[in-house]
Parts: sequence; structure tokens; C-alpha cells
Amino acid sequence: MPEIERAWISFDHKLFFWDYVEGNETSSFWEEREDVIADVRLVKPKKGMFIDEITNLFVVTTPLSIFLLGLSFDSPRGRARAFRDLKLYATDLKVNTDVEMISVISTEDGRIFMCGLQDGCLYELHYQENESWFGKRIQIINHSVSGVSSLLPRFTALSAEDKIILLVVDNGRNCFYAMTKDGVSVYRTNGQKSVQLLQTVPNLFKSAQDKAAGHPALTRDKFELKSLHVVDPAESRSGIQFFIMSNNGVRLYFGPQSMPNYYGPSSNISYTRPIQLLHVRLPPANLIHPDALTRQVRPTPGLYGVPQSQVQPAPRPFHTAEFLCSNYYRGMTVASHPGDRDGNDYILCMSPDLTRIGSIGQVNLPPQPPSTSTQSESYRNVLADGRPILTEYAALTSIAGTAWATGHFLPSKSPEATDGSAPSALNELATQFGEAPCQFMFFTNCGISFLVKRRAVDFLRADLEELQSQGAIQPLIEFRDSFGRDQTCCMLLGLACGNTFLDFQDEISSKTGNLSTPRPDITAVAKQAFYDLGERPTWTERVTYGTTDSQGVAVFSGRREGLALYFSRLIRPLWKAKLTQPGIAGRQKLLVAENVIVIIQKNLFLLKDFLDKNSHLFHSSPSESSNRVPVAEQEAWRAEQNSVSELISLLSRTIEALSFVLLLNDYMLGDLISQCDPEIQTLIAAQTFETLITSQDGMTISRALVNVIIDQQIGQQISVSILVLQRQQVMTSLRSTQSVKFYNTNAAKENVRKAVESKNPLERQNWLAESLRLFAKGARILEFEKLREICGDYQQLDYARGAVELPLTCAQLSDPDNIGLEAWHAALQAGDPRTIFIQKRLQCYDLVLDSLTVFENKCNTSQTPQKQESFHQDGDPEAVRSHAYELAFACEDEIFHSTLYDWLINRGLADDLLEMSPTFLEAHLKREPLTVQKFQLLWQFYVKNGQSLRAAEVLATLAESTQFDLELPARLEYLTLAVGNAKSHPISATGHHETAIAFLTDLEEKVDVAQVQLEIYNLLCPHINDAPEVGARIHLLSKQLFTMTDLYTLYAVPFDLIDMKLLCLHVSEHRDESIVRPIWNQIFDEILKEEADPATTADLILGRVVPLGKRFYPSESAFPLPNQIMDIGFIATLLVRFTLANKNVVAFGWAPRILIECGVPYTDVWDVFHEMYESQVPPFNNQANVQAISSDIAVILSDWLKEASRPQSSARSEFPVGRIDQSIDQYLRELEAGRAETRSLYESVKRDLRRHW
Repeated sequence: MPEIERAWISFDHKLFFWDYVEGNETSSFWEEREDVIADVRLVKPKKGMFIDEITNLFVVTTPLSIFLLGLSFDSPRGRARAFRDLKLYATDLKVNTDVEMISVISTEDGRIFMCGLQDGCLYELHYQENESWFGKRIQIINHSVSGVSSLLPRFTALSAEDKIILLVVDNGRNCFYAMTKDGVSVYRTNGQKSVQLLQTVPNLFKSAQDKAAGHPALTRDKFELKSLHVVDPAESRSGIQFFIMSNNGVRLYFGPQSMPNYYGPSSNISYTRPIQLLHVRLPPANLIHPDALTRQVRPTPGLYGVPQSQVQPAPRPFHTAEFLCSNYYRGMTVASHPGDRDGNDYILCMSPDLTRIGSIGQVNLPPQPPSTSTQSESYRNVLADGRPILTEYAALTSIAGTAWATGHFLPSKSPEATDGSAPSALNELATQFGEAPCQFMFFTNCGISFLVKRRAVDFLRADLEELQSQGAIQPLIEFRDSFGRDQTCCMLLGLACGNTFLDFQDEISSKTGNLSTPRPDITAVAKQAFYDLGERPTWTERVTYGTTDSQGVAVFSGRREGLALYFSRLIRPLWKAKLTQPGIAGRQKLLVAENVIVIIQKNLFLLKDFLDKNSHLFHSSPSESSNRVPVAEQEAWRAEQNSVSELISLLSRTIEALSFVLLLNDYMLGDLISQCDPEIQTLIAAQTFETLITSQDGMTISRALVNVIIDQQIGQQISVSILVLQRQQVMTSLRSTQSVKFYNTNAAKENVRKAVESKNPLERQNWLAESLRLFAKGARILEFEKLREICGDYQQLDYARGAVELPLTCAQLSDPDNIGLEAWHAALQAGDPRTIFIQKRLQCYDLVLDSLTVFENKCNTSQTPQKQESFHQDGDPEAVRSHAYELAFACEDEIFHSTLYDWLINRGLADDLLEMSPTFLEAHLKREPLTVQKFQLLWQFYVKNGQSLRAAEVLATLAESTQFDLELPARLEYLTLAVGNAKSHPISATGHHETAIAFLTDLEEKVDVAQVQLEIYNLLCPHINDAPEVGARIHLLSKQLFTMTDLYTLYAVPFDLIDMKLLCLHVSEHRDESIVRPIWNQIFDEILKEEADPATTADLILGRVVPLGKRFYPSESAFPLPNQIMDIGFIATLLVRFTLANKNVVAFGWAPRILIECGVPYTDVWDVFHEMYESQVPPFNNQANVQAISSDIAVILSDWLKEASRPQSSARSEFPVGRIDQSIDQYLRELEAGRAETRSLYESVKRDLRRHW
């Protein structure tokens, strides 16, 4: 019973259990009825049926009864054996039978099955906690007959071929097998007290003969099914489920009819497909007699496919006849055979030849010698599907005594990878340095004999010993050719540095991991062979098709590949395993046993120590490193050395990580995890050893767990420095990088605590300064929540330097390559991954701003008469606040300055910020996103710095911007301010101010246009609620600036704004008679359309023309009065035409007096009317009209003379006396006799001219 490290033996009704590990009797039992005990089997109990101490049951069978015994083991102390102290419990579960039961098995859920010796039926021993109406507490159920038949006397029995002779359980596939004399059946449990027969495969003898026809081992008199062995799914990548071994050594392999891909792991965890006989393996031929085998100096080279290097005499053969008991484990089959002399049995050992079935980089591998082949032609035909042929080697050995039973050791199971990357269980190359070799036990009449499988590394060790003693190098070369360069270097490295699994150890030694190292001379030979057989790295150039570019790839040497292989095999048992698993009360506990971690760590330590002492093994020799070596080879050596350095670095981290895990386990890992944040607990639950060592999440949870330890130490008043000293030997290299920083942060916490407790201000400042120094060293690994807590402590202690500088340091370290700074300058969107660095910075900046707020509030509070509550308020709060601001503004982090400026502006401190004029203020105000407030502050910043022209440019940009929702008056105001600042721009010494003048001129024009726009908007504003399209167009006037052309074409013309048309022409100084004349015609036409009396109409014309004239004269664009190309005064003409049409109503001089009132000088008015008088152009070709014009001229000259006669009149100097006097003479000569009033005016003017001039 390897499961409990016991062997049982019975004498009549007495039962004894022998502890074969320590070699003493541990327990015994006597049957009360003195029935002869026939068989004892170990089974699992049903859950909830027994006390917690009972972990297994013994099923004891006698010819007349079956009863159950409970057993338990005392909990081991320290690293003692788990199965040391056995205790037996009477269960009072016993049932009488009329058939003797054999071949007892149990399933994972505790159901017990067996078969009858006499009838060969399948029985189940069913037991339950309490007896009921429908069933006894323990009973026997016969599954070979129906339910009714089992209650009636049986008059018939099963045939000899149908009788079950052996039961074997397959827990990996949730089924069990029943072997008969010539067949096998597959069963599965199907509900309580019932089973389901899935399949029966009969006539195995005939099926075997069909696959190996004519072989002498397959004859009816020699062939008998003897044992059935389950093949674990981890071992069978070809789909094999089990095999049956006959008494003469023939093995029948069974599996599903449609076999899966050979190279993929078997995914069949439960029986689902019918099985069949897949192939037959015949017994090995030409076996060497054990006596001849022991006399050979070296093992038969054919064991691993290595041919004989020298001629030897033919060994003594041995022919097998009948095997008695057999066992199978991980591809190795052992079977006992009677010896050819009394007192000895022979053991046949068969194992796969890894050099034949695996592709491991072998070279010069010779073909398998026919003399040692154990395969038949029929078996070759079965493997014609392309799968590798399963080649195995076989050997006989002798043991003392007659074998009664056999079993194999069950090594401690290590968690395997769950991603399908675990190697096959048959691959001992992957496990030989991580677990004990395969061991079998044979219980004989002389005791127990142990057989240990000789692994590849054991053969290599023997070759090294032969090389050392005899100088024979050929066996080592042959080994290298068989296993390949890389595998050989891996094993040589393991022998050179030592390993806990090099030598065979007993159970206790293998669990404690005693170190094993070959003799120093063998170690030296292994080290030299490691270097010599590893060869040198090479460099391969790869040219891309269609291009001239080429890339080189290094092909590493066997030394580097051997190091990688050996390292990976050491850490394989835990690398992909989860770190923890749920334990009692939901607390997490280590998934990998502590002793497994300790053993792996010991082996890693041995490897690291060997590499540290023999670093030259991975460097080129002096001759190879000279300048004569090709460049490609130098590149290969450089690439290999870099790779080896990375592997050694990973090795160091792995050792330290395992030490860290053991440290956590010492501090009660489950309790530590329960005190972490939920996010950290989730991370830990998903963490593997691989991610713990290599990922950032691993670093995160490591810091979190040590934080909990530190908090516990501080809470218990234990100095953190003591804890650091205690753990220095545990995490050496981590201490030089991350760990030192981490412990620095915790030491800094202790300094803060001392500062809180100190009452001496100077001492307190020293403690705080030291804490800041230590925090700054560990700032890179400082978590944000911890940083927030530290800043809070500094705030309470009024330590401005720490509250400001530490977050700024963390912000800088969170973005060491300035990726966030570049993303900030580029204004990247939030979805860009580089913005993560910006967010980390901003989090730290928020802590600085929070500290400034706290110091501000303390300063404001201190100004009140209330007593301060802070115990540590030693300094002036105003001084603390000022110092904090000085430190903040002294920072050279541009992102922080931008954040600080926004914070100050939002607090209404923009004026103070402008007064300070810090370094990055201008860049901040010009940075996107731009706002109105930024523009306003920017132009004020320029004004304060004497840059009025740049201020004008900012104001002009703000006024014309369309991205801001500014009202039209505000835009006009900004343009006006821009004009004022542009005029304040000083003239340069060199006189180069033409650009500034042009900019000023452009601004003034834009102001004029904006004023026109404002006037139009005010005029149209009452109509903004008219039609939606009209309102939208009017609303647009208030949101942006338009050009004069847009104002004229989009608003003045469509809305028929006559005054605005003239205003647009006036401001733009656009001269176009075709535009302006229709406008004035429209003005007069609108007045005339009112159909009022002439006097009223004259008043209307006066009221309309005079305001326009006063506004636009002397604009030649909007008020066309002076002579132009063919223009004699268009407005004057319109006025005169109205006068001529209403001669009897409108007084003489009405038209010119309107022009004078509009501001037209007398000279211009007289010139216009004199031109009409002389023109003879209709309507002035009519004498009556000409006389009317003469009357108007008389009024003009009379009014002009009166104005010129006034003292200090400006008209006096410009009064053309001579010209007027001559013109009056003309007018009088041409005046009609009937116009006495006109003549009187002329004569009066003439007299006054002569009187005054």
C-alpha cells in the first residue's frame, strides 16, 4: 500500500501492518470470529460518513464476511513524515457473504466494488450512515444480475469466459474495468447503487492473434490474461487508456477507435468513446541473463540505442516463460518471473527509449540493432499512420526471495501547468532534476526489494566516471550523439552544480531535499565536458526576398541552451502554478507545498553559485576574442552573452521571489492577504509564480503584502530597520533595486512617526527631512494611496517641502522617459495609451494643490482670534504657505506649472499671477485649449511686459475668433483695445515700423466695419423674432465679424436698409454712380409716393436729406454733390427738380439752403447751381427754369454775404468778391424784367460788396 507507506500481511485471523520506510510494526488487528483474512484493500471513505480524523478505510475480506476498518494518521510536526503514526478504528460495518470476494476497488466518491472468487460476478459493498426501511446500513449488491434475480436463489452461474477475475479503477476517466478470462468490460457508476455497462470487448485472444499472427507466444496453451494496468491521460498522448499483460509477457493496448492526434495531449477525461484493441506488444526477445548482466563493466550500450564500440562475447540469454505479478507506472513496466534457481526471482523491467521516440536534437543516431529489437512486423504495421514507433529497452535483474506483490512509490504531486504546456509524463528528461526516480517495490518472503529506474543522468554520470578512471571519451561522445548536444549539456550542468535528486533517497530525504553532488573529480570532468561539448555560437544571415536588407540571427551554443533547459526544468513544478488556493474559512494558502518550494530553491541556489564561480564558461577563449575573429562570430558571442546574462538575472529574481514567498508564509500568508485591498486580493487569486516574478502585477502585490507586514511591525512597536536587517539575506538583488526602495519607504514611515512623537522642533524637522529623503529614493514604487497618506501627514506637520516636493518627484518618476510630456504637448486624445502617463502626473499634482489649499486654510484660520488646534504648529502659517508657493513655482515641470496656473486662475488670483509673471505663464496662456479668459490674461501679460503690439495682436485674434461665443459689442471693444495698444507701440530706433503701421491701419478699418455691423444689428434686432431664417441671419450678426462686402450683400441689400447702404459705401469709400444714384432716387421716390401736399413733401425731403448730408458729406461715395465726370451734383439736381416742379409753393433758395444745412460749403453750392445755370441741359434749357435757378443763386449769394459779414466768420477769408461781382453783373443782364425780388437781392449784394470790400 504505497499510498500510506505500509505493507500488510495476515496470519489466519491476525492482520499486521508493516512500516517499510522505518522497518517496524506499527499496528495490528485480530478478527473476533477467527475467520481467515484473505485480502485487505485501501479505499476512500464516503464524505460525511465518519469522523474527520478517518482519512481512509481498509476493506478486509474473509471467505465468509467483509468488514471495514477506519484509519487515520497523526498530523506531522515540522517536516516529519505524514504517514508515521497509524491508528485503526472499528466502524461496526460488517456483512456476511456466501462468496469470497477478491479484487476490491473504490472510486473517488467512496463506492466500493469487488468480484466473487467462485461466481465471477460484479458486487458492490454499499454502506450508509443509518439503516432504513429500504436498505441496511451495509449490504452487498450484485450488479451482474437484475434486481429481482438477486433476491431469488440462483440455479445458474456465469460461464467461465464471463466470470470477472480482476477489477481496476480508472479515476482519470471516471470508469472502471472488469477483466474476464478472454475479454474486458467497461463500467461507469450511474446513480446510487447502480452501474452502467458501457462496453464489452470479447475474444481478446483471437484479436491478438489477428494482429500478431503466427507468433509462438500467442497460442492457447501459453496465453492467459494476467493483469490490467491503466495508462494515465498525462502519459498517453496517443489515446491509449489501458493495457492487459498476459502470463507470458504479451501486452494488449486498448484505446478509442478513432484515436486523437498523437502530438496533442489527450483531452478525454471521462470514458465517452468505444474502445478496441489497438496493437499488441510481444515479449522482449534475447534477454540477457541477470548473472551475465551483473558481470559487465558497463551497462549494455543498446539500452539507449548506443551500439557496441568493441567486440564482446555473446552474453548468456534467458527465455521467459511465465510472469507472476506486474506493475506499471509512467511508461515503465515491471514483472516478476521465477528464477532458474531457488530463492531468487527475476524482475523484467521495460521502459521507453527516449532517444528513439523523442526529437531532442540527436546527431549520427545509428539504427536500432536487430538483435535487441523487441518489436514485431505486425506492430510496425499498426504504426503505419506516421506516428513515431514506441521503442523500448528491456532488462532482467534478480531479487532475493519469491515475489508476492508489487507496487510503486507515489511521489508528491506538484501543480502542473493548466495551459496544456506540461510535458508528457513519459519524458523523464523534464523531470529527472525535479523529482525522485521511478521506484518499484517487490514484497517477497524475504522482505521488500526496491528497484530504482536508472535515468539518463545516471548513465551520463557513469560515463563521466569511466572517463575519469579509464580516460575513455567514446562513451560520452556516443551519449551526446544519442541525446543531442543541448540535452547533454543540460545534464552535465546538473551534475556539475549538484542537485537534490541526483542520488536515490528515501522518502524522508526526498521531502527535505538533501543536497547531492558528485565527487569533486567527477564535477570537474562534467564542467569541462559542459564547455567542450557545448561548441560555440554561430551567426546566420537572413536576406528578405525582394530586398537587399538582411537580418542576422544568433544560433546559441549548447552551453546557453543547456542552461536554459536546466533552469526551466528546475522551476517547472511551480512556474505555471497558481500562487494560492482557498483554504479553511476562505483564507488563502500556498498551492505549492512549502517543502517543494524549499527544494526548488536549494537547486536554484546551487545553480546560481556555480554560475557565479564559473562565469568564464559562457565567454569565448582569448584566441576567439581577438580581432582576427570574423565580425559575424563576434556578434554571435555577444548575443549569447546577453542572453545568458538575462537568464542569470531571471534566476536571481526567481530565487529571491521564492524566498519572499516563504517569508510571507512565515508571517501567515492567509492573514496577510485578508488585510489587503479587494483589488490586491483579486490579483493574488489570479497570480501564478511566473507572473509574480516577471510581471508588474507581481511587483504590485509584493509591495502590498510587505506593506501589511510593515504595518504589523509598526503596530507592534517593532523597528522597521530591524525587519530590514532580518530580511537582507532573503532578497539580495531586489534589495539593490526595488526592495531597497521599498524598505526605504517603510523606514521613512517610521521617521514620520518619530517626528510626530518628537516635541523638539529642530529634531522634528530633522526626522521629516530624513523621511523625505528616503521617500524620494523609493518614490518609483510608491503607490498613490500611500503617497496621499504621506502628504496628509506632511500637511498636518506643516512640512511644506515634503508636501510639495515628494508628489512632484513621484510625478517625474512616473514618466521617466517624458512620454506623458510629449503627449501633453501634442494634445493627444484620452484614448491614446500615452495619456496614461499624463493621468499619473496629474494625480500627483492634485496632491500638491491639495497641500497648498490646506496651508491656505491654516493661514486664514490663524488670522482669527481662535486658538490653533495643531500641536505641531511651530512656525508662522503665513511663512509655511509662502514657502509652499515658493517651492511650487521653483519647480521646472511645465505640466505642473500649467496645472498650477489653472488652479490659481479658478481661485480668482489671476491678477496676482500676472504680477508674478512666472516662467511658463506665456506658454500656458497660448496652449490649447484656448479660452477667452486665457486671451484676456495673455494681452494683459503682454501689456505688463511692455509688448503692446503683441497685446494688440492677441486682442485682434480674440475679436475675430469664431470658436468663442462673444457678443458683437465685446468684439468691437477688443478691436478698439487692439487699436489703442497698437498706437502705443514705440517706434523702433531703426525706423522699421511699416509693419506696425500697416497692422494699425488694418485694425482701424476693422473697427469701422465692426461699427457698421453693430449699427445694422441694432437696426435689425427688433425683427429677430420674425421668420426663423430671418432671425437666424440677424442672430449671426452678433456672433462673428463680417466684411463690408458681406454686410452690404447679406444685410443692407436683402433687408433694403437705405441708410446702411450709404453707410457701407461711405465707410468703404466705394465710388460707383450706378450704385449710389439708385439709392438717392429711392429716397426721393419713397417721399414722393406719400402723395402729400408740396409744402409737406418739401419738409419731408428736408428732414430726410439733411441728416444724411450731415453724416456723409463730403463723401463722394455716399453724397454725390461735387462735379464728377458728367455729374453736376446729383443730389442738388434732385432738389432742384422738385423745386421746379413746385415753383409756386416752394420758396426760392429752398434747395441750396438744404445743401448748406447738410454742411456743403457756399462755394460748392454756388458752383453747382452756377453750373446748372450755364449748362443748357434739360431741364435747364427752359428759360423759366433758368430764371428760377437765378433766383436760387441770388438767395445763396445773399446768405453767403451775410455769413461772411459776421465777425470772425471763417467764410470771410474764402469769399470770392471779384468773381461774385462779375457773376452778379451777368445774372442782372440776363434776368427777366418781372423778377424784381431777385434783382433787388442781386443789387443789395453788389452794394454790400462795394461797401465792405
